[in-house]
Amino acid sequence: MRTSNATKYLVLGFLILLNLALFFIPAVIIRPFSHQAARPLLVAMAVKQYAPLLTALSMLGILLLVGMLWRRVSLWKKAILVLGVCLAAGAAVMARVDYFEWMFHPLLEAGFEPAETSKLDPSEMVMAVSFNQEARAYPIREMAYHHVLNDMVGGVPVVATY
Repeated sequence: MRTSNATKYLVLGFLILLNLALFFIPAVIIRPFSHQAARPLLVAMAVKQYAPLLTALSMLGILLLVGMLWRRVSLWKKAILVLGVCLAAGAAVMARVDYFEWMFHPLLEAGFEPAETSKLDPSEMVMAVSFNQEARAYPIREMAYHHVLNDMVGGVPVVATY
């Protein structure tokens, strides 16, 4: 039994959308500094875990379908097929990348200013360290983006983390 081109296009569209969803579901749901409900977060983590395998299988299907359709379609439909493959391949690559590390990267060197000239709100929370008459305050808001900071306080090496 031969499958019609319309069915192939439907399956192809579904597989492309699947690849996009496997990337975007975790990217949209797992957002730092915003409320995350337990159930959607569990779904997003499960999708992120299985996305590399599922996008690889989906890409095989996409490439197979594009190969079957390629010789029978016009130039503008070939352009649409190429666009679909590029979108699906981009999503498949991004499903394997820890894109959260792009936002949460360690600071190589922190800049400090005296407390009197600081622009921190008085209610802002900080982590404080004091050694040998020297003190540092690390704002939670900044540490939440970077998570780790190597520093020297009063001649003592410290690692501030949040």
